[in-house]
Parts: sequence; structure tokens; C-alpha cells
Amino acid sequence: MNARPPAPTPPSLGRAALLVAEREVTSQVRTRSFLVSTAILLVGVLAAIVVSSLLAGREGDDAPVAVVASVAGQVPTTDGMALVDVPDADAAEQAVRAGDVDAAVVPGSGPLGVEVVAMDSAPQVLLDALTERPEVVLLDPAAAEGGVRYIVTFAFGLVFMMSAIGFGATIAQNTVTEKQTRIVEILLSAVPARALLAGKILGNSALALGQTAAIAAVSVLALVVTGQDDLLTMIGMPVVWFVVFFALGFVLLAAVFAASASLVSRIEDTGVVLQPAMWLTMLPYFLVVFFNDNAAVLTAMSYVPFSAPVGMPVRLFLGEAAWWEPLLSLAVLGASCAVVIAFAARIYERSVLRMGARVKVTEVLRAGTAD
Repeated sequence: MNARPPAPTPPSLGRAALLVAEREVTSQVRTRSFLVSTAILLVGVLAAIVVSSLLAGREGDDAPVAVVASVAGQVPTTDGMALVDVPDADAAEQAVRAGDVDAAVVPGSGPLGVEVVAMDSAPQVLLDALTERPEVVLLDPAAAEGGVRYIVTFAFGLVFMMSAIGFGATIAQNTVTEKQTRIVEILLSAVPARALLAGKILGNSALALGQTAAIAAVSVLALVVTGQDDLLTMIGMPVVWFVVFFALGFVLLAAVFAASASLVSRIEDTGVVLQPAMWLTMLPYFLVVFFNDNAAVLTAMSYVPFSAPVGMPVRLFLGEAAWWEPLLSLAVLGASCAVVIAFAARIYERSVLRMGARVKVTEVLRAGTAD
């Protein structure tokens, strides 16, 4: 009598989660809509920065620039710039600090023998007029003009909200579709519910993080191409921190979206259960737009897990956070992720196979306690 072949060893929880994550990623990147929308988004970011730079260089009156008499021959006369003669470097710096001129050209040690002195940024028309890029000395490098402050804080909030809502909605739709078509029953026969949830979170988090990192890279590239080095210096490190905070912040929200969607069995019913997750995603955007000049609100945002991915990078950009604050905020966010994921996993595994009417969270938890 022939012996039966041994049954295949089921994959470990980690291996099963990675297989589900791979399935989530490949199914997304193979769709034309995802590729086209990502390409349009990146091109739009690039075009917005380039166009805004061109418009900023064309509009307004001529930029007043103080020039020390000894280096006056180094600065050519050009449209968009009004030269003001000053006797020495001290007088030039005083004119810059008083706001009488936008920048000053003084003797320096660079290749041209000059350097540019400005408060928080040097006029691009001046830098373009010089044959080689001079050394730029900023008297107040941490300062950010109101317009720049609003645009950067707006961008942080918008990118986080749009990415979290977009990929969070994808997780929710896939979860409900699998329940509605009963594909989830087949999936759960091969992998545990916790592995299925972990794979969905990992796969979509990887896609969201990749898209956000691509936006950051394109933004940096556009700033370099347009010569906005001063702005790049101000936002460089905050952008890096934003990507790090986004990685954890999205994982937290992804768990909420998946657990919420597991409570219903029809796409039509997702609106009600996803409403809390939507508000948690949109609230940081509205707070940072309306309270970007309120230090108390931004400080509170930087330590609340759902808003820290926006609040802390904004405070770093504004120079209002100490060096240790992002580390503490990241630790709080990481601990919160662990708690939320554990809670979401409990809801998901107890409700993902329940069909029919919407399941209440309290009912799921009571059932788990009874079991």
C-alpha cells in the first residue's frame, strides 16, 4: 500500500503576510489607472514648482540690490534688478537688514571675488546675472515668508491626506469586495486572517510610501533645476522626516481602514464605517492649513499619533522643534501603531467572515470576550 505524500507545510505568519503584500503590490502596479495617475501626479508636482518659479521671477518691480563700489564692475546691469551704490560692506549689510534692498553684493573670497548677502533668500535675478554662482550669506536663514510658510505647510498636509485617503480607500474596497464575492473564504483557507490583514497593510503601505518618496524626490529635483537652493535648504531635512513619519502614520491609518471595512459586506455600506477613518485622515490637513501660525496647535499636533506625520515636519520646517522632539514623537507614533494594529487585527479576524448586515464594533468585541 502506497503511503500518502506528506501534506504541504503551511507558510509561517510572516511568510504568509509577505505573500499577501506581494499580491497587493503586483495587482496595483499592473493596473493602467495606477501608473497613469502616479505619472500625472509627479508631472503635476514638477510643473507646479517650475511654473511658480518662473512666475515669481517675472512678476513685481525691479529687485533693489546694494553693490559695494569696489565690486560694482562684477555686477552687470540687467532687467528686473535695480542697483544701489553703497560705500562699504557694513553699509550694504545695514541696508539689507533695514529692508531697503533685497540683497547686497560685497567683496568676498569666491571665484568672482564677491558674495551675496540677503536676509532669508537671495533674488534669483541677481544670481542669474552673475557669471558664476557666488557664495550666499543669509542673515536670517530660518525665516520663512508668509507665502512660503503657507505653501510648504499646505503641501505637507495635502500630500499626507491625499495619499492616505487614496490608498486607504483601496484597502477598504479590496476588503469589502473580497467579502462580497466570498473570495476571502478561499484566502483564509490558505493564510490566517492576521496574515491577510498584515499583508494588505504592508503592501499598500509600500505603495503609498513609494509614491510619497517619489513626490519628495521630484520636488527636490525641481527646486535644484529652478535654482531655488535657499528653499531647498529650508525644506530638505523636514521632507526627509516627513517621509519617515508618513511610513508609520500610514500604517496606523491603513489598519483603521481595513478593520472598518471588515465590518460590512457591501460596497454601498462602506460610507458609514469609513467616516471616522476619513475624519482622522482629513483633520491634520485642516488643522495645519488654518493653524499654521499657531505654535500651541502645531505642538499638540506633533504628538497626537494621527496628526504627527504632518505636525512634526511642519514644526521642523518652521524651526520650532528641538532636536529631540521628532525622536520622541516618532516613539509615541510607533507605540500607537502597535496598539492600533493589535486592536484592528482583533476586529478584522472576528468580522471578516460575517456576511449580511453591518457588524457593530461593540458586538465584535463582546463576541470575542464570550469566546
